[in-house]
Amino acid sequence: MTQADAHDFDVAVIGAGAAGMMCAIEAGKRGRRVLLLEKARKCGQKILISGGGRCNFTNLFAGPEKFISENPHFCKSALRQYTQTDFITVVEKHGIAYHEKKLGQLFCDDSSARIVDMLETECKEAGVTIWRECGAEVAKKQENGFLVFAGRQTIQLQSLVVATGGLSIPKLGANDIAYRIAKGFGLPLTNRRAGLVPFTFSPKDKKRFANLTGVSADVEIRLRKTSFRENLLFTHRGLSGPAILQISSFWEPGDSVMIDFLPDVDLGRLLKEKRRSQPKIQVSSLMKEFLPARLASKLMNEVSELPEVGNCSDKQIDDLVKVFKLVNIVPIGTEGYAKAEVTIGGVSTAALNSKTMEAKEVAGLFFIGEAVDVTGFLGGYNFQWAWSSGYVAGRYA
Repeated sequence: MTQADAHDFDVAVIGAGAAGMMCAIEAGKRGRRVLLLEKARKCGQKILISGGGRCNFTNLFAGPEKFISENPHFCKSALRQYTQTDFITVVEKHGIAYHEKKLGQLFCDDSSARIVDMLETECKEAGVTIWRECGAEVAKKQENGFLVFAGRQTIQLQSLVVATGGLSIPKLGANDIAYRIAKGFGLPLTNRRAGLVPFTFSPKDKKRFANLTGVSADVEIRLRKTSFRENLLFTHRGLSGPAILQISSFWEPGDSVMIDFLPDVDLGRLLKEKRRSQPKIQVSSLMKEFLPARLASKLMNEVSELPEVGNCSDKQIDDLVKVFKLVNIVPIGTEGYAKAEVTIGGVSTAALNSKTMEAKEVAGLFFIGEAVDVTGFLGGYNFQWAWSSGYVAGRYA
C-alpha cells in the first residue's frame, strides 16, 4: 500500500484492541468484508501488558453494577447479549489455560499474547483484513456510507466502527481520535478523567506518611457511599494498589477518602478486652501484630505517648480507633493518564443505541469499548465490556 488508492469494504473498524478485534470477528462471521485498521505494529497492545503480562481477560461476576456511566443501565443489553461465559468458551476452544486469582478475576496461566493470538486467529478465520501501522485520520459521511482516510489510503465503506479507546497509557499511542470523530459527527461527549489510577499526596500527607514507600496493607476504603476492600500500597508520591485504583474512579478533586487499616478488627472492643486480659502489653506491640511495623509506628505517631494497655482510658482507646480505622486523606490529585488503566467518560451513551452500539442520528456509525462512557471496576470488567460491546456492534455493523 505505497500508492494512493481507493479500497472498498463493507465495514471498517478503527483500532485493533480488544473491542475492535472482537467486533471485526463477529462482522466477518456474518460474511461482511471487514477491514481492521491498527496504527501500531502489533494488535492488542493493551492486552499484551495487562494483568502483569497474563491478561485478566474477564470476571466471573461481570454484571452491570460493576460499571460506571452517566446512564448505569446502558451496559445491560450488551453484557446480556455476550457474557463472560461466552468469552470463556472461546478461550477454552483455543486451549488457553487460565485460573481464578481472586474475586472472580480470570487470568491466563501463560502469557497475555495467547489472547491476542486467539483473536488474530479468529479474525483470520472470519476473513478479516488487517492493516497494521495504518491508523485512520479522517472519517466523512457520504450518501451510501463513509469515507475513511488512512495515510495514503482512501477507504469506502457502509459501516464505520470506532474502537480506538480512551486517553489512558499514552506511551502505547492512546489519543483522542474517538472523541474527534464523535464530535465531527455531532455526537456529545461526557467529561473525561483518568480512572483506576494512583493518588498523589498533598504536602501535608506526604510528610505524614514519609518513608512508607513499598509498604502495603489490606484495607477498606470509602468515598461517600462507595467502598472497596482490597490492598493499598504506599508509593513515593502517594497511594496505589487495588483499593486506591478502585476508589479513584469515583474520586473528584477535593474529595476526601476514609481508610480503615484494620477492617477485620473491632479495635475498641479488642483494646478493652486486652485491658483486662493482658494489661501489661504495649499498645504499639499489639498494633504490630496486625500491620507492618513501619505503618503501625507511623499511625501511632498521631496519638500522644500511650501507657500499657491496662492503663489506657476509654478516651485514649477512642483516639486509637480513629487513628487506625478512620484515617482521612485528601489526595492532591492523581498520577493522570500516564498511569491510569482506563478513561472515565467518553462518547455519551445518550447518543448510542444500547442494543447495537450504533449512533442514533448517524446510521452505520458505531462506538465501542473504552471510547464510550462505560467504565468497569478493576478486575477484568473493562475487558468484558470490550468483548460485549464489540460483539454487539459486530452483529449489526
